[in-house]
Amino acid sequence: MMVKKSNLSKIGSLKVLLPFFTPYKKYFFIAVFSLVLAACATLAVPFCFRQIINLGFSSSSSSQINATFINLFLVACAVAFSTALRFYMVSWLGERITSDIKKAVYEHVLYQSPEFFETTQSGEILSRINTDTTLIQTLVGTSVSMAIRNALLLIGGLVMMFITSAKLSLFILVMLLLTVIPTMILGRRVRKLSKNSQDKIADASALAGEKLNAISTIQSFTNESSETKLFNQYVETSFITARVRNLARANLTFIAIFLGFSSIILILWLGAYAVTRNEMSSGELTQFILYTVIVAGAIAVVAEVIGDTQRAIGASERLLELLQLNSGIKNPITPKSLPSLPAQGIHLAIQNLSFRYASNPNAVLSNVSFEINPGERVAIVGPSGAGKTSLFQLLLRFYDPQSGTIKLNGIDIKDMNLQELRKLIGIVPQDVVIFSTNALENIRYGKEDATDEEVFHAANLAAADEFITRLPDGYQTFLGDRGMRLSGGQKQRIVIARALLKNPPLLLLDEATSALDAESEHLVQQALEVAMKNRTTLVIAHRLSTVKQADRIIVLEHGRIIETGTHASLIDQGGLYSNLAKLQFTDN
Repeated sequence: MMVKKSNLSKIGSLKVLLPFFTPYKKYFFIAVFSLVLAACATLAVPFCFRQIINLGFSSSSSSQINATFINLFLVACAVAFSTALRFYMVSWLGERITSDIKKAVYEHVLYQSPEFFETTQSGEILSRINTDTTLIQTLVGTSVSMAIRNALLLIGGLVMMFITSAKLSLFILVMLLLTVIPTMILGRRVRKLSKNSQDKIADASALAGEKLNAISTIQSFTNESSETKLFNQYVETSFITARVRNLARANLTFIAIFLGFSSIILILWLGAYAVTRNEMSSGELTQFILYTVIVAGAIAVVAEVIGDTQRAIGASERLLELLQLNSGIKNPITPKSLPSLPAQGIHLAIQNLSFRYASNPNAVLSNVSFEINPGERVAIVGPSGAGKTSLFQLLLRFYDPQSGTIKLNGIDIKDMNLQELRKLIGIVPQDVVIFSTNALENIRYGKEDATDEEVFHAANLAAADEFITRLPDGYQTFLGDRGMRLSGGQKQRIVIARALLKNPPLLLLDEATSALDAESEHLVQQALEVAMKNRTTLVIAHRLSTVKQADRIIVLEHGRIIETGTHASLIDQGGLYSNLAKLQFTDN
């Protein structure tokens, strides 16, 4: 598992649920009231039967018979009402609290830095949000109420048994101890196996999520069969783990029920002799037997619920691990903000910047320093792995550098609110992301409160309107999972339109035209020319058409700046940029 494991106790694991109960105290107390009422009404049933048997029918008056059965009927009504109320309230609490947990976990994960996702698969997170919360729903919506109700029946039944016959009750206590001790021992094993089983399920989900997102690659290499075998192995491992868990849980249930009913048989045996010796009446024996049945049934249910509780404890631990995650990228206690939104772009100053990823000891950027004036266009070029995209990630503060500063208009970005910082920056990434919705909403993602007209304008600027209007439903056309219905160039124009709609003072273009054909590139380049006016622009590109028009070019190699200048001056220097130009630029 990629997230650090927690060494929480059982109680500590379930404490994660307490804050989610707090807003619903009223509903919780109603549920508890219904549980107590149902338990009390159930415990009253054996007493009613005792009266019926002791009174008899042949010599009893009609009024006594009527009163006895009316009392039994009222008790039955109370049992029915309280049980129905209990079922509704605990089911509602289970659904409500599970929904709140899902929302809390999802929101918390969204605010984690990209460093977290370097080592954690999205499929595993989804498994925790879906599978683990379902287990908690079972615990809150069913198991807890069953456990409390049967615990009340167990305690109440034992009290009534002692009132009826202390001697027989002592035998029950001995049998109860023989039931509880092995239940506790096996319960610990079930808990451990349950957590292990959930880990295996998460592994299978993570694998499936990764492979389904790469379905085109799998099919192009005709690896469907091998991927199916791999997934089957994961599923079989999950099944074997679940089988071991279920066997342990079955053993737990067997021991609890066997010892519980053995105690009933023993008490019936001893009770029969007590009646023959006139030590108790037939009604009292019937009452005692009924309470014994209630106690034995309660023990059996509690034993079964323990299995659900153990699984839910494991799920709570896993969810708590996510909720306790702390992103390394934090908002400052007293954030600073720009006095006003710059009209001519932002002044960007980078000083002595050095950075490496936590998962890789090698430096990605080393002592990088440069400034960009408001409205200036600067291109960053260099071979793959030079640190170009990492620089963009630092500007967005997805990561913090080990040393050095990044300042916007003189303010260190570490002193700015993350949301405010990222609102100032628009980015067109190299790996475009298209959401499973229509074209209109995909572009509107850049500015969620934008009008349709603003979306259409941004699409026109990005040369996207011409192909969107040809789609079956125009801007309302569903684009498919990850934009499967679009070509690479069309996806990129959608993403460019999204960035232009945001209208930020600082624009980051990471190979913004790399997936476009010559005609589309010309159209988008014209759009970018308009978009880059009155804003600071930082471009990662290899295309000569983009680099030539930059006010300045910065050449990176192995994370260091080795050349700076215009296209013409760098060509004349005959250095790395000149060599790259000879290899990549077609019109040189």
